[in-house]
Amino acid sequence: MIKATIQSEPAVPSVWRSPAFMVLLGAGAVMALGNKIYELALPLILYDFTESSVVMSAMRGIEFLPNLLLAMFIGVIVDRVHKKRWSLTAILLQIVILAALYLAIEHGYHSAPMFYVAGFMLMTFGYAYSNARVAMVKHSLPLSMLTPANASYTFVTTFISIAGPVLSGLLLMLPKMHEALLLTAVAFSLAFVTLSFIRTNEPVRPAAGSKEGFWKELQAGWAELRSNRLLLSMSIAVVFLNSTSGMVDTTIIFFAKDELMLSSLELGIVFSAAGLGGLAGSLLIVKLRSLFPVGRLITLSCLLTGLTGILFYMSHSAYLLAGGLFLYGCFETVSTVSIWTFRQETTPYHLIGRVSGITGSIFKLGMPFAIIASGWISELSGPRTVFLITIAANLLIFTGCLLSPLWRQRQSG
Repeated sequence: MIKATIQSEPAVPSVWRSPAFMVLLGAGAVMALGNKIYELALPLILYDFTESSVVMSAMRGIEFLPNLLLAMFIGVIVDRVHKKRWSLTAILLQIVILAALYLAIEHGYHSAPMFYVAGFMLMTFGYAYSNARVAMVKHSLPLSMLTPANASYTFVTTFISIAGPVLSGLLLMLPKMHEALLLTAVAFSLAFVTLSFIRTNEPVRPAAGSKEGFWKELQAGWAELRSNRLLLSMSIAVVFLNSTSGMVDTTIIFFAKDELMLSSLELGIVFSAAGLGGLAGSLLIVKLRSLFPVGRLITLSCLLTGLTGILFYMSHSAYLLAGGLFLYGCFETVSTVSIWTFRQETTPYHLIGRVSGITGSIFKLGMPFAIIASGWISELSGPRTVFLITIAANLLIFTGCLLSPLWRQRQSG
């Protein structure tokens, strides 16, 4: 049995020699594989039943509601609880939901509300796990190792998850498309077993919050965020960046299926290009963080991500679409890892759950509405119109970032 002990400040020369981080990395890699499969499979299964871009985009929008409505409250709870037990419980509940959804479809039940409820619950417990993982990574490594740790985590999980869309494409060619849900449940079961190996010395409830009420603890998280003006500026920018990203992610599926007429297998292969771009971004981020302040990285990533929409708009073949997805995945990864790392670096451990939860809610403020809107726009005017809107929106966001503290930041984050 692997004995991985989480310590407040372990003196390890490399993230690869931290036993706790390696266990977290292994569990996260398997979770990433399962997530990629069901995130692509669930809307496609629903689209197969309904053939409606509106219903499919509503499915994607509802999946982001837990982050919008519950993330800040989950963050308070995470700061109170034993994070290993919390994480294992969250994974187990996801396994149960996936198995129940598979059985329901197998017996002929496939109503849209059933998918909506399942997607909402899966994302709720998925966020409950990921919030605790952020805290455990911070607890296991010194500040100087957080950027390499997040870059390594992103690289490995992206590398593993590239197989997810390809595998989904293969499974969706079978008569029982919903078997992809069973594969996700198996992946999550493996992650559950892997994470159970970790040994922690964390208390059942941190002393810092033991005498405070729930709302006072939440207010302390807000106070910490307001005092971190750069993180607050990042959070506001990410509200709009995530909205345009959600529109692109949802529309790409409909665009590839309806206009480019890609098969499920071709769709899976094309989507793996985004994963390859993510690998490139995770390899670049450590070097880029040493050259540029984090605020400028996010600002430039915003511009470059928006410009990839031009490739999507011009796409008339799988090759150009794949090229756009590669660049899109690269620039998004640079931005995402920069934000994750800065949040971990600048937030005290006893507040990390709350600050992660509050910023998680802020990050998703516009996504459900933007995703649902993209479905209606695709239905009424076509998916290329959505790409034009996201290009214009990202240029406006880039301009706003230039005028904000993000671009004026001088220190190297």
